[in-house]
Amino acid sequence: MAKTEKTLRLILGDQLNIKHSWYKTVDESVTYVLMEIRSETDYTQHHIQKVIGFFAAMQNFANELKQLNHQVIYFHLNDESNLQEFDKNCEALILKNKFTHFEYQLPDEYRLDEHLNSFTNKLNIANNVYDTEHFYSPRHELQDLFAGKKMYLMETFYRYMRKKHSVLIEDGDKPLNGKWNFDEDNRQKLPKTHKPIVPLLFANDVSEIEKEIRKAEVKTIGNVDSKNFVWPINRAQSLQLLDFFVENCLPLFGTFQDAMAPNEWSIYHSRLSFSMNTKMLSPKEVVDKAIDAYFKNPDQIEFHQLEGFVRQIIGWREYIRGIYWMKMPEYASLNYFEHSEKLPQWFWTGKTKMNCLKNAIQQSLNYAYAHHIQRLMITGNFALLAGVHPDEVDAWYLGIYIDAIEWVEITNTRGMSQFADGGIVGTKPYVSSATYINKMSSYCTGCYYDKAKKTGDKACPFNSLYWNFYDKHEAKLAKNPRIGMMYNVWKKMQPESKTELLEQAEYYLNHINEL
Repeated sequence: MAKTEKTLRLILGDQLNIKHSWYKTVDESVTYVLMEIRSETDYTQHHIQKVIGFFAAMQNFANELKQLNHQVIYFHLNDESNLQEFDKNCEALILKNKFTHFEYQLPDEYRLDEHLNSFTNKLNIANNVYDTEHFYSPRHELQDLFAGKKMYLMETFYRYMRKKHSVLIEDGDKPLNGKWNFDEDNRQKLPKTHKPIVPLLFANDVSEIEKEIRKAEVKTIGNVDSKNFVWPINRAQSLQLLDFFVENCLPLFGTFQDAMAPNEWSIYHSRLSFSMNTKMLSPKEVVDKAIDAYFKNPDQIEFHQLEGFVRQIIGWREYIRGIYWMKMPEYASLNYFEHSEKLPQWFWTGKTKMNCLKNAIQQSLNYAYAHHIQRLMITGNFALLAGVHPDEVDAWYLGIYIDAIEWVEITNTRGMSQFADGGIVGTKPYVSSATYINKMSSYCTGCYYDKAKKTGDKACPFNSLYWNFYDKHEAKLAKNPRIGMMYNVWKKMQPESKTELLEQAEYYLNHINEL
């Protein structure tokens, strides 16, 4: 008698793509499995909203599959049969249900890629791996594009992607409206009288999920109102948030995309990264929706607003994923400046006298979210100036943000933010004094520290730490053409002024937990 063919298909928590070809036909011989497991909750200390968000989205996805008549097995965190690891649970299911095939989609994390590779290599049944059908580019497209090159410029990749996918292109290969990049139009501070739009927030009751997480004693950070969970937890809500963005936020997105203000955690940002990184939304449908809105309302949406948004997705998002797969696993241990300090304790509480850091960190603890400039030029800037070990910074970013999955987090943190990769991702370290923070935000108003003071009582720590950073790393940075001007300024300073700045910085670094 012929053996009955039975297939087990694993779906990871960031593979919630209902449009995947897997689900086009219902096959009773195929069973899908999703798992809430300790190996995923515990590899770093996550924000409670991040764990809840993933579990809620996974549960919704499993229910959606069931409604489409697919066979689904779902492991809840505290199920007695849950062995708390992907391989162990799959192995047990294969034995118990006599599956003859095992299939999964390419993981986006190196860690899970290795884990599932190792598992399938030991399997004595047939197995296959599939693409996630999510990204514009396959894993190694960027690596192939830059083969033999020493520089991996995002702008080069972005233009290549625009041409390849005919995004905002005219006459075959020319950029729409004559330029590839309109970034110079996108750097305005919020005017004092300007009140950004009230963000669309959901009110999902996820209290049962929170109870299960607390019951399992998963160590988390941050705060949550689990009766009114603000993030989208299914595709329908994700589409609603996308519609809200293109209708209400895109018209001013670019102008204020770098702006920061106390108590304004969303401004005109899309907040679609969680929906995209879990694959509830695809990058193509997000980009297409924004472009459609522009062409339907050219009087309402200026081109630079659209181009800045498209560049973040088809350019930056795809670019850093390509860098990740080109440079892992070595990338995870790069430490160009040989930094070794620990994160200040107040990174976990927000209890600091520096207004900018207090706001950015407390917002992160309350919403599991901060926009890119808060991450790059407030928390990341300070960590770099303070000489914090990249491992410390990585763990914090990976844990605290709802959209943080290693492929997107580590390249942004270790690369763009901390320059720990020595310039693979960014062409210079992103550090600043209080001048930039004041230029792009209203954080300095009412701060305990004086933004204008470099030394002395209540001098803003960013000012002396900034010059201390450049002084300390002159051997590695002086020849960088993008920052040569700063060394010219430093060299022209009086010796006593330099000494004062370095002494001030040393004092702050020695008392970092009191700042």
